[in-house]
Amino acid sequence: MKQAIKILFFSLVLTLSINGAGQAADIAGAGRAALESLDEFGNSIAGIPDKIHGMMPRPDFRLLVKQAGPAVVNISTERTANMRAMPFPFGPEMFRGSPFGNPFDDEFFGPFDGGRQAEPQQRKQTSLGSGFIISADGYIVTNNHVVDGAEVIRVNFGSDDDSKEISYEAQVIGTDKETDLALLKIDAEKPLPFIAFGDSDKIEVGEWVVAIGNPFGLDHTVTAGILSAKFRNIGSNALVRFLQTDASINPGNSGGPLLNMDGRVIGINTAIVAQGQGIGFAIPSTLAAKIIDDLKSDRKVSRGWLGVSIQNVDQATAKALGLPKEGGALIGGLIPGQPAEKAGLEPGDVVLKVDGREIASSDELMRIIAGKKPSESVEVEIWRDGKSLSKKITLAERNSDQAEAESSKPGKPDTGDTLGLNMRPLTEQEAARLQLDPKQGGLLILQVDPSKLARKAGLLRGDVILAVGRKPVKSMDEFNKEVRAMADRQGAIMLRISRNGQQFIRSIEMDSKDNK
Repeated sequence: MKQAIKILFFSLVLTLSINGAGQAADIAGAGRAALESLDEFGNSIAGIPDKIHGMMPRPDFRLLVKQAGPAVVNISTERTANMRAMPFPFGPEMFRGSPFGNPFDDEFFGPFDGGRQAEPQQRKQTSLGSGFIISADGYIVTNNHVVDGAEVIRVNFGSDDDSKEISYEAQVIGTDKETDLALLKIDAEKPLPFIAFGDSDKIEVGEWVVAIGNPFGLDHTVTAGILSAKFRNIGSNALVRFLQTDASINPGNSGGPLLNMDGRVIGINTAIVAQGQGIGFAIPSTLAAKIIDDLKSDRKVSRGWLGVSIQNVDQATAKALGLPKEGGALIGGLIPGQPAEKAGLEPGDVVLKVDGREIASSDELMRIIAGKKPSESVEVEIWRDGKSLSKKITLAERNSDQAEAESSKPGKPDTGDTLGLNMRPLTEQEAARLQLDPKQGGLLILQVDPSKLARKAGLLRGDVILAVGRKPVKSMDEFNKEVRAMADRQGAIMLRISRNGQQFIRSIEMDSKDNK
């Protein structure tokens, strides 16, 4: 561009010199000033890629869609659902409680069931989703929630000339509820088009991505956007760190591919924020590919399991334990007979590293352990009594029912009147009913003052305080003694609580005036 302006300038000067030297000199001076400004502008953008300060080409997705589109399929399912029958309008409940009712209503009409005794009606429910073929012999990936509970699963896609839809009944090879993935298989007459997994770890925020699916039953809808973010935690699923995109994702897109510009799958579209616009989430391909391989070979996913309830280490807990900084995963409770207990871990321990890898949070510990195989041994570094220890643990196998017990939420605690607790020792009968060791003891919380620290810490009536720090407490005297000692020593205290069969930790920083 600069060279063109120079050529234009000298041509203009040459032309004007024919008409008059004075006029040419004036224009020459103005031209030199313009060229100097142009030089300054050129220098100011030096080092910026040409595609930024040049004309940005419009992205063209046509070839990508032509190549990947035929491998994207529509998935339709059927399931039988029980529907409540319409009530009979003149049943006994119409008169029950009125002067016209009588004690013999139940004898003649039966217990009230909405107006009459009626059998639940059954009806077929259908749903739609998306999927994509990953091999020529008919293996298909989709979301577990697309096919969960389905009695019939059909995979539908158009013919080569797009004149009619071809449908195959699919077999479920395996599902994984925790990551919401499913692997299907169809038997086709000829090799099928397929798309391969890419590397979601390498894609960067801001890159173009394309989603293909069947939103609201609109077959093979193509939407485009950018990768908005990586490593998103959504809901209670700690095993998946989702990709976020602003490419339009709608109901029916579930299970469809999120593609990079090379036409490879870098995510499986799974969820949206219903209240927002342009906020969709996809399961990263690096995780999905491993899960699908497991489902293909074993028809199930095997994950490692420690057998602990864990939570994050907040500032108060770190201070109470003498940790130099926040981080790690605090063990709130142990499941009897599971690997952590067998290896000698204890409630109040903080897991700092696994196989030399530093643990930043409880979710990270869960993901790392779940990524290991059952029977695999891991080296775990823990923090206990102001120093680090190393433990060798042989993992067991995790299942989805155990997952609910693995994560407990953090909170906070304190002593006597300052805490606002009314407590008494737990009886042996109460301990047995709560599935606690009667020899261990504990203090049952009878009341919690809503204006005091205990309520702010999240303690509730019916909770059982098992220990202060790592010291079990059986009486109020023991409790007060340990709380004062820990508060004086650390400036914060930590309580181990039992609630509804789950054990967890509450920590709180203590002001000096609270310890008097």
